Amino acid sequence: MSDTKKPAPNGWIILDKPRELGSTQAVGAVKRNLRDGGYSKTKVGHGGTLDPLAEGVLPIALGEATKLAGRMLDASKIYEFTLRFGEETETLDTQGNVTETSEVRPSLAQIQSVLPQFTGPIEQVPPAYSALKVDGKRAYDLARAGQTVELKKRAVTIHSLVADGEVKDGRDITLTAHVSKGTYIRSLARDIARALGSCGHVTYLRRTKAGPFLQNHAISLDKLNEVSSGAPLKDLLLPLEAGLDDIPALHLNQTDAQAVREGRVLSE
Repeated sequence: MSDTKKPAPNGWIILDKPRELGSTQAVGAVKRNLRDGGYSKTKVGHGGTLDPLAEGVLPIALGEATKLAGRMLDASKIYEFTLRFGEETETLDTQGNVTETSEVRPSLAQIQSVLPQFTGPIEQVPPAYSALKVDGKRAYDLARAGQTVELKKRAVTIHSLVADGEVKDGRDITLTAHVSKGTYIRSLARDIARALGSCGHVTYLRRTKAGPFLQNHAISLDKLNEVSSGAPLKDLLLPLEAGLDDIPALHLNQTDAQAVREGRVLSE
């Protein structure tokens, strides 16, 4: 085996993250495949955490693209999620114990009637089981230790929120939400259910868009694992500038272009 390393890559791998895999584990999987595939060591980071129970678009930045990863954290995202009425859990998803039940099963028309309340700028209380810090400790660690976790409301924006199809089995509705950074879909589901006089939790969560990246850009974990066996990375890697595709272009004349190079601010 040759000791010659392949050049460290720069760009984006968009992973279709499977359920149960953590975002940090996904980054580790990319690092492992690059190492086993013979690539020189490169910096790797992700552009927006997905809960282990969530699946879908996870942008992973390689090399110079890691300088843009923070921009992915600020980008809006689109999620598909299923809200099940009748049971609220401590985690607001399928992992937690049931803490509240209700016999109320709203109709599609009733669900659609409350969605405007949750569209536009809103405030929401994040789940107690979240990675937010309280007095320097993760909220989920405190919650798991049996402590009462009180998180402050935070301002977020729901750009659009629609119900997809009918209510299934009298209790499940799938919705699509286009949301700003910092939005918790589990909190959104909880609040929608409560507004309908019921309670609920998320049973399915998939991110279909993160910043400029769509699910048709995403590759499976199996496809990623082929890199360790010699599959060409170029077939999976998006270029560095793909992370900037949703930024409006500004056409500059020669004078303005030179001003930008020198760090000067252009007047309108």
